[in-house]
Amino acid sequence: MDSKWINFLQKISDDKRLNVWHIAIIVAIIQIAIAQDDKNRIRISRSKLMKKSHIKTIPTYHKYFKELQLLGYTRYTPSYHPKGMSYVEIFY
Repeated sequence: MDSKWINFLQKISDDKRLNVWHIAIIVAIIQIAIAQDDKNRIRISRSKLMKKSHIKTIPTYHKYFKELQLLGYTRYTPSYHPKGMSYVEIFY
């Protein structure tokens, strides 16, 4: 694992505003990013993120995913095409 991811994981583990659901989503995003050869813009889908983060309900997913954006950890670019993938960027 790249040192930027290790440093980022340390940063989020020290942030008292985050809970287990925030961290689960971030870890899922990192896992997908590594599988995509560590690109800056990570292609994601809600279903894949929910599965990898073990979040079962859409409202829970949306709540914590949005909070990560508001806290400045991520930026989400949605795809409005049903077959298109959305993108997320992580700010280390």
